[in-house]
Amino acid sequence: MSTYSSNLRIELITNGTQAGTWGDTTNNNLAYVLDSSIAGYQTVSVTSASQALTYTSGPTATASANQSVYAMLRFTTTTGAAFAVYAPPASKAYIVWNNSGYAMTIYNSSVIGNTTAAGTGVTVTNNSKIMVWSDATNFYELQAANLTGTLAIANGGTGQVTANAALNALLPSQGSNANKYLQTDGTNSSWDAISLSTADITGTLAVTNGGTGATTASGARTNLGLVIGTDVPAPTGTGASGTWGISISGNAATATTATTATTATTATNATNATTAATANAVAAGAVGVAGLATAAIPIGASQTWQDVTASRAINTTYTNSTGRPIMVSARANCGVNQYLEMVVDSITIAISGWNSLGGGAVNSVVYAIVPAGNTYRVNSTGYAGDFGWAELR
Repeated sequence: MSTYSSNLRIELITNGTQAGTWGDTTNNNLAYVLDSSIAGYQTVSVTSASQALTYTSGPTATASANQSVYAMLRFTTTTGAAFAVYAPPASKAYIVWNNSGYAMTIYNSSVIGNTTAAGTGVTVTNNSKIMVWSDATNFYELQAANLTGTLAIANGGTGQVTANAALNALLPSQGSNANKYLQTDGTNSSWDAISLSTADITGTLAVTNGGTGATTASGARTNLGLVIGTDVPAPTGTGASGTWGISISGNAATATTATTATTATTATNATNATTAATANAVAAGAVGVAGLATAAIPIGASQTWQDVTASRAINTTYTNSTGRPIMVSARANCGVNQYLEMVVDSITIAISGWNSLGGGAVNSVVYAIVPAGNTYRVNSTGYAGDFGWAELR
C-alpha cells in the first residue's frame, strides 16, 4: 500500500508492489508533482471570502485538483471584496500574483483542506507579485530588508550603501563631465551629460533674478530705474554730475569744461596730463588721496566698514554709485538647502550654504568687490537667522 510524502504528497510505492505499473506512478510523480512544484504556473479563481487551495495525495493530471503543489499562483476573484486563501499545513514556497482587484491574505490551514488559520499569514495587495514561504504554520514574505549585501548597478541597484555614494555612482564619470546637467534622449532609455551655456537659455532674465527683464538698452535702463543724466551720463557727453570713473581720450582742449579743471589746454591728452592742474581735468575725477584720480585710489583708502543690514534685503539689486570700488559682505545662518549667492552684474561671484540630506545649519558668508557703477545683489532661498550685511565704502 502506498504512502505519501508530508509536504508535496508524492506517492511513495511500497516495496514489492505495483509490479508492471510502478514506472507509470513514478513518471506521474515527476510530471504532475515535482515538475509543477518547481516550475508550474496556475490561475486560482476565488469564489468565497475564505477558500482552501485544492490538494491531492499522489499525482494527478488535473491541475485544478492540486493547486497547492504549484510554484506560481495567480489569484482572481468573483467575491467583489478582500479574501483569504489557505494552503496545506506544510512547508512550501510560492510566487504569488494578486490579480484580483482586492487585497488577499494567504495562511496555512490548521488541518489540510480547512479554512482555519494555523498561524500568521501574509497580506498581498492588489496587483502585487511577491514571494512567500511557510514553515507549515506561519507564512512569511521575502522582503528587500531580508537581503544582505549591495545590489550591483548591472543588476538594477547602485552598488552603494549611502545616498551620496549612490548618486555619484549613477552619474556620468567625473572629469570632463563634472558640473554638467543631465538630459534624456526623449525615450528615457539613457542619459547624456551636456554642458549648459547662456546660449542655451531663452527668454529674458528678470531684475529680481539678477537680469534686466528687457531686450534693449533703453528697456533695461527703464526696468532698472536708471535715469540718463542722473544715474548714467548722457550719450552726448552732457548731463553728468558728481564723481564719475570716466576715461577721456582725444585733445585735452575738450576737457576745459570739467568742473575741477583750471586749464587743460597744456595737455595733448587729458588722460596723460603731467601737471597737477591738468590732472584735475581728468573727467572731474581728480579728488581723493594725494591728488589721484578717483579711479586710481586703492580700495580701502578713506573707506570704512559700515553695517547696512537695515537698508539691505535679500534678492534685491543695488548699484554701487560711490564712484569707487567697494567691498560687500553678507552673512546668515543657513539651514538645510538654504544658501547665499553673491551676484555682481548678473555674474555669480560666490555661493555658500548648507546642501545636505540631513538636518542642521551652517554659518554662511559671501563677499565680493563691486566696481564703481556695477550692480550687486545677494540671492537666497531663505536663512535660519543671524542675517547681516556690511560694506566697505
